[in-house]
Amino acid sequence: MIALGRMVLMLLAFLTVVYVCLSLYSRSVRRKKLEEAWHTEGHSGDKEAFVRAGLEEYDGSIRRKLILGVYVVPITLIGVLIYVTNFM
Repeated sequence: MIALGRMVLMLLAFLTVVYVCLSLYSRSVRRKKLEEAWHTEGHSGDKEAFVRAGLEEYDGSIRRKLILGVYVVPITLIGVLIYVTNFM
């Protein structure tokens, strides 16, 4: 039982690292696209305010929430694998 707990903690730590890296990467890609859109569309005004508004919109988007699948998918697959192995 202690080995299972240790494995779960290591899995959660690994998934947290993957989630943070993926979240930071996705946010940086979004920032780059917003900066490029500001340049190509020829917006006037403050570029940082435009990017900040776009990132606030991104924070509430479904794409940001889909990144949480990093936790859900592996844990669900492991649970299904354990169930199938033991009870089928």
